[in-house]
Amino acid sequence: MKIIDRIALALVIIGGLNWGGIGIFGLDIVAALFGGSASVLSRLVYILVCISAIWCITLFFREETNEHHARGTV
Repeated sequence: MKIIDRIALALVIIGGLNWGGIGIFGLDIVAALFGGSASVLSRLVYILVCISAIWCITLFFREETNEHHARGTV
């Protein structure tokens, strides 16, 4: 897995945990850490999570290469 895939996946996980915090506890963790949902840092995190989610959509459409099969990994 490429490094950009791992970064995107990590950011999507952060976004999912944040939405879980909102849904379960009514707490926006990103906003709490960065000074409110309208702060520049919070908005930057939200934008990065969105871009990462869009990037992760490409994972569904990638074809496996022979290299992965040769090493026995998927």
